[in-house]
Amino acid sequence: MLSTKVTSKGQITIPKKVRDKLGIFQGERVLFYEENGVFYIKKGIKRSPFDKWVGYLKKQKGKEPDEIVEELRGK
Repeated sequence: MLSTKVTSKGQITIPKKVRDKLGIFQGERVLFYEENGVFYIKKGIKRSPFDKWVGYLKKQKGKEPDEIVEELRGK
């Protein structure tokens, strides 16, 4: 079993062995969740930079691509 200390700010260092096994690198998010009184740690899922655009053109359905581009460009 691995252990770590909690700092005065409530921070912990995830042991290298755990980071390596989970593929966690600097700047990435980790998730903590509880199930039946037991807490688990999980690597956060990276979001695609394109996720924010999903559904953006939904209201343009049925239009030709050139027409949509012209509207977006203001022509």
